[in-house]
Amino acid sequence: MTARAAWLAAGGGLLVLAGTGCDHTRQRGLEYMPDMAHSVPYDSFAPNPVTRDGKTLLAPVAGTLARGVVPRHYRATPDDARRAGRELRSPFPSDAAHLAQGKVLYETFCFVCHGATGKGDGPLVPRIPNPPAYSSERVRGMAPGHLFHVISLGSGRMPAYASQISDAQRWLIVGYVQTLRGKEGPAS
Repeated sequence: MTARAAWLAAGGGLLVLAGTGCDHTRQRGLEYMPDMAHSVPYDSFAPNPVTRDGKTLLAPVAGTLARGVVPRHYRATPDDARRAGRELRSPFPSDAAHLAQGKVLYETFCFVCHGATGKGDGPLVPRIPNPPAYSSERVRGMAPGHLFHVISLGSGRMPAYASQISDAQRWLIVGYVQTLRGKEGPAS
């Protein structure tokens, strides 16, 4: 057999092999690990015979953080609020664009209690005790990190807003609140 004949014979074999790969019948091809390709789905709250405790929806591993969460080791105490004031710094400059964003967020989340100018005279005040005015000596003396801590974890009758407002948005609000305090307050 010549080289040309051998090459044609091999090419013909490849043609036959390629033709069998294009079988359009309803018969499934072979799978290496079919249980990996076609796993059994379980509903989140349905019993699961595979797990040890029989639950499908499992609790996250201890120490797991949600995506985008920065762990901060502060509690909702006055001492930790002052410590946050010393340690935390805003990632944003005090430029017009960031202050405008902070104002929009302030009007969304803070206006109802603190009022338009931060005097503690918001429309909700007749129903709740007056929050402190931003121009008061106590609030003017708070560092930006302290304000961030108060917005995040709450203080007194003010609830925590960390679950509703992202870190970046809370810093934008802090920047805007500093303009309402009548002075920049302690060094950022």
